[in-house]
Amino acid sequence: MTKISTVLFDFDGVIADTEPQYDIHIEDLGERYNLGIENFALQVKGTTSPDILKKYFSHLSQEEQDKIAQELEDFELNMDFPLVDGVMDFIKYLKDNNYKTGIVTSSQDFKMKRALDILQLSDTFDVVVTAARITEGKPNPMCYKLAAQDLNSSPAECIVFEDSLHGIRAGQDAGMKVIGLSTTIPHEVLIERTENVVPNFSDMQQIIKYLN
Repeated sequence: MTKISTVLFDFDGVIADTEPQYDIHIEDLGERYNLGIENFALQVKGTTSPDILKKYFSHLSQEEQDKIAQELEDFELNMDFPLVDGVMDFIKYLKDNNYKTGIVTSSQDFKMKRALDILQLSDTFDVVVTAARITEGKPNPMCYKLAAQDLNSSPAECIVFEDSLHGIRAGQDAGMKVIGLSTTIPHEVLIERTENVVPNFSDMQQIIKYLN
């Protein structure tokens, strides 16, 4: 069995417990524009803002699409970044034990710069892959493959921590081991799609076992 050398994190719902804020904002967008999509926020979790606009709002005028894009940007420029329990201790463990680490997110550069600055993580990760570098967002595996290439790691050496169904599929289709976090989607849904599911990173000993 190939030894895990590389740990890749999604950001929202994995490092920062931000999904409740997104739920409110995205559901409001769906209602205001009469999309008629039940659990709209859940449907788009893990996808990039441009992909959301293209798939769900392309019937609107360019002016309306630009307005929605600006709303999303303003929202992300003012959101909070509460940490998922135990994540800082886990990241420290990884750095202390010479694992390569990366963030693989559908978020835009401006948001991630702000978030990592606020959380004092700007110089922590060996790679950060954002929406700016990918032409196909999650569930396409491109983002995770890019991170592995940047770190000179084979997919078999990588473990992914994800909370969204799109992200889980992206990690798996990239050929990586995926652990689900039930911060966003219930354990019983995730366990059917991942190797294991954890509520957060507070049980450090259990999390470390997944690296072996």
